[in-house]
Amino acid sequence: MAESTHDIPTPKPMIEVENLTKLYGSQPAIRDVSFTVGRGEIVGFLGPNGAGKSTTMRILAGFLAATGGTVRVVGHDVADASREVRRCVGFMPENNPLHSDMRVREYLKFRARLKGLDRQTSRNRVDEVIEQFDLTDAARQMIGELSKGYRQRVGLADALVHEPAVIILDEPTIGLDPHQVRTVRQCIKQLAENHTVLISSHILPEVEVTCTKLMIFHEGRVVAANTPANLELKLGGQQRITVELEAEPDVLETAWEEMAEVEHHRITPAEGRYQRCRLTPRDGMDLRPEIAALARTRGWPLRELTRDRHTLEDIFVHITREDED
Repeated sequence: MAESTHDIPTPKPMIEVENLTKLYGSQPAIRDVSFTVGRGEIVGFLGPNGAGKSTTMRILAGFLAATGGTVRVVGHDVADASREVRRCVGFMPENNPLHSDMRVREYLKFRARLKGLDRQTSRNRVDEVIEQFDLTDAARQMIGELSKGYRQRVGLADALVHEPAVIILDEPTIGLDPHQVRTVRQCIKQLAENHTVLISSHILPEVEVTCTKLMIFHEGRVVAANTPANLELKLGGQQRITVELEAEPDVLETAWEEMAEVEHHRITPAEGRYQRCRLTPRDGMDLRPEIAALARTRGWPLRELTRDRHTLEDIFVHITREDED
């Protein structure tokens, strides 16, 4: 007899936030924020400076008290069990306050012991994170002598040394060069295999290539939370098709006017005898199969057929403007 799906327990979220509020005086930094995060997700917190990302992260990590609402991390209430929460969380704050007068290995051992690991376990874990973040050559160097990229790696190693279930990284790639950013991205993606990861950034393209889910903060509230693909669907009706065809402009003009699925079109000369057409479909339809079939039927040489993707900047501007309206 097949097992009923009703008998299978639903996995409990790693993070549960309900009606979270933080006031500084009478000024709200965050207000009535609610969301959940599942195991293995990489969740990006997006928004400009002052939107509430860092405040939310510090509350989740147990480093800042909330004014109202509830937060549970791996089942522990942050307000009532902050020590247990800190054991479950690896937190790397913005600007990563490391001890510049300590050597890398010495610092990581110090941090491991502070986080409750015994002497032997801390030694083993420090060896593991040094290898994991490619810090072997820098292990005996003073932290103050390291480049920004290496200091970020030390911060990641610090966040991971006690093997937490949840990793919270506030602006982990700020100030890094493109090569260093790529290295940190790879580290973050690898972390999701065994951890739940929250990462904040006001650099929108940064999280687009890293995160499986996005939360957009605006003026202290979460105004959207979904996968990048689903957020892009909010602008689906405005997506355009670009096509380059070798055909006479008046022939193309007639073809697009007769195609009911095309709401707007614009034709401009391209190289040679090709024409570049920008088509806006009705209701976000993907016209590429129909256009390709039309080109084959008419015998028009086809050089380009692409569907424009909205950037996260487009999505962010659209959602926040909609929220203000």
